[in-house]
Amino acid sequence: MSAMRKWIRIVALLGILSVVAASCGSDSEEAAGDFKQCDAGETDGDLAFFNWSEYMDPDLIAAFQDEFGVSVTEDFYPSNEEMFAKISPGGTGYDVIVPSDYMISILRSEALIQPIQKDAVPNHVNIADKFADPPFDPGNTYTQPYQWGTTGVGVDLGVTGHDIPLTWGLLFDADLAEQYGLSGKISLLDDPRETMGAALKYLGYSLNSTSADELAEAEAVIADAVSRVAAFDSDQYSELVVAGETIAGHGYSGNFLWDFEEGESEYTYFVPDEGGTVWVDGMAVLVDAPHPCTAFAFINFLLDAHNGAQLTNFNWYASPNGAAEEFIDQEVLDNQIIYPSAATMERLEFIEDTGEFEIEYTDALTRARG
Repeated sequence: MSAMRKWIRIVALLGILSVVAASCGSDSEEAAGDFKQCDAGETDGDLAFFNWSEYMDPDLIAAFQDEFGVSVTEDFYPSNEEMFAKISPGGTGYDVIVPSDYMISILRSEALIQPIQKDAVPNHVNIADKFADPPFDPGNTYTQPYQWGTTGVGVDLGVTGHDIPLTWGLLFDADLAEQYGLSGKISLLDDPRETMGAALKYLGYSLNSTSADELAEAEAVIADAVSRVAAFDSDQYSELVVAGETIAGHGYSGNFLWDFEEGESEYTYFVPDEGGTVWVDGMAVLVDAPHPCTAFAFINFLLDAHNGAQLTNFNWYASPNGAAEEFIDQEVLDNQIIYPSAATMERLEFIEDTGEFEIEYTDALTRARG
């Protein structure tokens, strides 16, 4: 799926979001409505799964299909904003989505996802304590955590050499681009919050800033970098580095690790010294899901300890499933790119829902790209 998406539609829909969110308030979070009640293991048809690319082990999909006698169709999106634009009008036919933390807050406020039926998802007890009561979804009422990780920079050391500064400046600074031969060989995520957030961190600000002046500075940083950027891409950023089409890329930890294994050079991934994003993705069932019982059965299946471990061993993202840890490969648990050190964690921020200011991030990135 192309990473160059329909920005005008996203801007329009997020504009609607900002107006509606102001009028709905917290009451809409409780507008659960009357949902079909499901038993554990119950299915009610085939599953339509809307997910990030390269994030699900196909063997787990096959195992679920075999165990429950249903088929699974999986479509993909490159950003939370693109997913929101797709599902917000309703009637998409999707059952399960995998939104990130700040987007979960938005989906709750817009009453686009239904409460998790805990009786239909008994494996919810496997979630580790530190992921059991997140601020974006207290008590995991509307979601169950899927995976977590960081956003940073992947680099082909075979081109740059090992003596590189661990800074966002590799993506944003013209002098560093010239020094390391990066001009025209850089990719940035096609994601307003992540990319504007990276520029904000580079400038020493919070990636959740609601300052118009700070965001304008970040916009200028990205606008200046555009001439050196080969692609805004949220799907193939790690593959571009391995293929030699880029040298430095902005992206997610697990995807870089996964594709670096296939490359013929030497690579690294790092969270810049200025800090970056730590994120948690959750599993949610849409309010108009055609097959909610199959959806809850699928979520429960993925929260099984062995299946949770298999998912992490496949995609190399950290698991929020405490029961899965004993089955995760030791080399994965020991890898500080997957499970960052305490010192690294101190430099990281969750992306938070900034309410009406969300549209400003999308508008700023659209302007910066020209």
